[in-house]
Amino acid sequence: MARTTVPYSSLLPNADIADPAGTATNAGVGNGHTIAKALPELTVLRLVAGATGGNVTIKAGQNPPAIAAAMGDLVVAVGNNATRWIGPFESGRFIQADGSLLVDIAVGFVAGTITAFKIPRNT
Repeated sequence: MARTTVPYSSLLPNADIADPAGTATNAGVGNGHTIAKALPELTVLRLVAGATGGNVTIKAGQNPPAIAAAMGDLVVAVGNNATRWIGPFESGRFIQADGSLLVDIAVGFVAGTITAFKIPRNT
């Protein structure tokens, strides 16, 4: 099974958005998700677990460009029927060579969703 692309849901300055449904989870090491052309410092993930939660891993990047990749992965435990918000992230730790962020979902994680929110830059 390959990684599923998670599109951004943009938060809007001085406005609101409808609650997006999210992308279904793909469980298993090396499967999970990818966020293409990621902006880690402007990215927040919402993970919703179904009846069975588990660990969600934000993969450390590749050096270069991620000069702090040696700090390793970020692992977050998501409980059964729970919601966790993760991020924003440091590009120096998590950005991949192709500009993406990688998210792995534990094998036992059942019937969950992931949503990637992009925080707007207000100038």
